[in-house]
Amino acid sequence: MHFTLLGSITQVKPFVAESGYENLRVFESSTGKGRWRKRKSVAKVRLPDAPLIVIEIHWYEATGIGRKEYKIKRFL
Repeated sequence: MHFTLLGSITQVKPFVAESGYENLRVFESSTGKGRWRKRKSVAKVRLPDAPLIVIEIHWYEATGIGRKEYKIKRFL
């Protein structure tokens, strides 16, 4: 789903560390070696066909590489 982040991402929490989630190892092989973490947060976004909404968003993050693969998990 395509969306545009508005403002900053708030209430960032670690969700899963690299040793606890098998998909992080698969993700590492496709994007590069790093200290990958799965994170979750709350953000304001605009969808192509909707007004401004608040969502819970998940993504993968590594030091030196940055954030990858944003996913909307639920609407708040």
